[in-house]
Amino acid sequence: MNLKRLNYFCRVADIGNFTRAAQDIGIAQPALTIAIKKLEQELGLTLINRSEKQAYLTADGKVLYSLATKLLNQAQQMQLELSELKDHHQGSISLGVSAMMGSYYFPEILSGFKRQYPHITIHLVDQGTASLEKMLLNGELDLALVRSDQQNEQMRYSLLIEEEIVVALNNKHALADNKNLSLAQFCQQPLVLFHQGYYLREVISQYAKKQQLALDIRMETNLIELQKSLVANNVGITTCLARIVNDEKDISVVPFYPPVKFNLGLAWKKNCYLSKASKVFVDYVEQSLARS
Repeated sequence: MNLKRLNYFCRVADIGNFTRAAQDIGIAQPALTIAIKKLEQELGLTLINRSEKQAYLTADGKVLYSLATKLLNQAQQMQLELSELKDHHQGSISLGVSAMMGSYYFPEILSGFKRQYPHITIHLVDQGTASLEKMLLNGELDLALVRSDQQNEQMRYSLLIEEEIVVALNNKHALADNKNLSLAQFCQQPLVLFHQGYYLREVISQYAKKQQLALDIRMETNLIELQKSLVANNVGITTCLARIVNDEKDISVVPFYPPVKFNLGLAWKKNCYLSKASKVFVDYVEQSLARS
């Protein structure tokens, strides 16, 4: 069975449209249509119901899609393992890191790793930890920095970072001199928050939902410097890690009470081949953080 045609079939199934799938693959739409027809002829099955704009899988197509995704993943893993027999100091890693972690924890680590392993390519993906976990489980990432306090049984973790979430607010804010703040007090203020899917946002959203509170959100942004500027200009208060605003003269930090912990780990999917390049990276990160 032709693996290229199977891959084309899966892309059409994922995207649901021949034109967009052809663009995603990088071939002409007629070539894609011919490839799918040849696959259907080879199997003697109708795999896709075609409408004017959408391509829907038939019942047979859904069965093939389930089998094909597993087969293609195995083929990819086999190719990766065979290529790595040559040299574990080569290869590529798809790494998921949130904007905050990428900006404040990983620049020095990534720079050091690239100096030591110049032939290992790292493809960075910036998403919230919840989205990164889904991408790991879907096989879209090799590694990701995700929450490790609520571990998923389908993943393995290397615990890296234990932090406490604090409140960041303007020095002249009425609550700036408090020894601590409750989540209830925080939620009553004008807020500057991360987008949904980021743990520093989810803590607040989950509490507000549970308490049936309406939040006064003045701005949603994942841009750290913009968040700090908005807080410094008293647009609202936010959640952050203390080290992010340590050098900001116009911003104070106040801890939550009870404390809100933030545990992060480097994670990868269980029962899935972890490349030698990825193993080298995990070891390097663990050693770097242990030294620091």
